[in-house]
Amino acid sequence: MNVIEIKDLTKNYRKSRGIIDVNLNIEEGEIFGFIGPNGAGKSTTIRTLLGLIYPSKGTATIFGKNCIEHPDIRKELGYLPSEVFYYDNMRVIDLLKYSASFYKKDCTKRINELAEIMDLDLKKKIDDLSFGNKKKVGIVQGLLHEPKLIILDEPTSGLDPLMQQKFFDLIAQENRKGATVFFSSHILSEVQKMCSRVAFIKEGKIIKTEKMSTLQENSYKRFSIEAKSAINKEAFNMNGVSSFELKNNTANFIFKGNINSIMKKISEIELRNISIEEPDLEEIFMHYYAKED
Repeated sequence: MNVIEIKDLTKNYRKSRGIIDVNLNIEEGEIFGFIGPNGAGKSTTIRTLLGLIYPSKGTATIFGKNCIEHPDIRKELGYLPSEVFYYDNMRVIDLLKYSASFYKKDCTKRINELAEIMDLDLKKKIDDLSFGNKKKVGIVQGLLHEPKLIILDEPTSGLDPLMQQKFFDLIAQENRKGATVFFSSHILSEVQKMCSRVAFIKEGKIIKTEKMSTLQENSYKRFSIEAKSAINKEAFNMNGVSSFELKNNTANFIFKGNINSIMKKISEIELRNISIEEPDLEEIFMHYYAKED
């Protein structure tokens, strides 16, 4: 069963690009990643799916229902937007109780449990919270009614690394309880931690939908190696190496494939230093999806 079905979804703006013919199916019980650079169309897709903005073309359904025609379906989902805004003078607990009232059930125990996990002070006023703590309020607010579908738009911005890990553990727990998760991010490593499938969006268009296991088998790394003597450029003329730049005794390049093969090649060089990092998304788009662009 598909919890989310998006068909040819398009949103046109007069002076700026929106999204163009977006097609996505998200299955019940999966954690699905939606990834792309800032401004790629992630938030526009989510807001159109939720009926917060009207599409120019196409359809989007949640549990088989369109949010514009059936706004009551939103009771079955939890949504954390990329930016959260609240009434500054409200206390956190009052805001969360007000949110819970829309679901017509007592969420007091659940609120307390989530607040403890996220280290959130319920007695503070919204105005006294940092950006990260406001994000925690949004997380608790989105999960307090134990939704069947969780939609997260850049959820970890503002959270420190320890709190990010607590958040990932919390989402994994909700997924084990049966919740489907739609996780939007511009950080590839976050999506790799959580998701079974991922869709890449660039300039408003879906350019690839892939299983995470396939991505991991063909993962990208950016290498920078500094040798004690001159590096032979021809030695790196091999499958998987791209964007090779050589300056003095330092080489920079991107590698896609089995990391053992490139490490075997590097082991033949007497090194001064080596750096291995994840390339940014634009580099992945440029090299991995050149045929789709």
